[in-house]
Amino acid sequence: MLKLKSSGRGTQFSLVRGLSETLQNLVWAGSWPGRVLNQIPAAIRVRLIEHELTLSESEAPRPAQPLRLAFASDLHIGPLTPPRLLDNAFRLLAAAAPDVLVLGGDYVFLEVSKAMARELEARVAAVPARTKVAVLGNHDLWTHNEVIEQALERAGCRVLINDAVRLPAPHDAFAIVGIDEPWTGRADGARAFAATDAPVKIAVSHAPEGLPFVEGRGAKLLLCGHTHGGQVALPRGPVVVHGPLGRRWPSGLHRLGEMHLFVSRGLGIVDVPFRAYAPSDVSLFTLR
Repeated sequence: MLKLKSSGRGTQFSLVRGLSETLQNLVWAGSWPGRVLNQIPAAIRVRLIEHELTLSESEAPRPAQPLRLAFASDLHIGPLTPPRLLDNAFRLLAAAAPDVLVLGGDYVFLEVSKAMARELEARVAAVPARTKVAVLGNHDLWTHNEVIEQALERAGCRVLINDAVRLPAPHDAFAIVGIDEPWTGRADGARAFAATDAPVKIAVSHAPEGLPFVEGRGAKLLLCGHTHGGQVALPRGPVVVHGPLGRRWPSGLHRLGEMHLFVSRGLGIVDVPFRAYAPSDVSLFTLR
């Protein structure tokens, strides 16, 4: 079926994007690339990236215990992502037993189906985090985004669209602030940060392009995905990354004044069925 416009609330869905997705639906029929990659050990490997960040007492009240925050982005459930890759990723997340699970968007690739929604729900539900929050990505907004939101909610995850949630004690000094997708959605930093008065704010935006909506609003950490670390890279760095801020910070942890910026390479695959020098990752932050 020819797709010429977004089937969700996302903007910036071009004719070229529509023709590409229509062609890929035909070429990747039966999800054969994901099934092939499922048999390749390197293609299903996931890195667990761990960071410890310490806040001084002058910045915030010291919690009774460190906050363990897990972050995963860009699952891209669909024809190109091998299921065993996601099995390995969510096994790492479950074993980490975080206090909070933060999800950075792009949960599917191409049109969401009932089976994809059920898989997303089951994977997120299996992580034993007391609090689960999520933002949406551009691919989520180009399909039936309400189906994705409902699956996340059934898994116990609160979807933040320019909104915030304060964590329960003993981590109630912290709040997670979720910015709507900065390119295809309607990002509103003022509205999102107005939703909480917690002294320590951790922001999440699907892409680094969310930075202008976060800067100057008191966030100590901004979590992003979207870039895939280029997905296809050379040893010296990514070949193509969309967006000027994504090109500037394609992956990793960066210090921007009083705030840290973390960009995940994400997990899944889009458009071309392979990754090179851009290994899939999930992250665990210990905030002291």
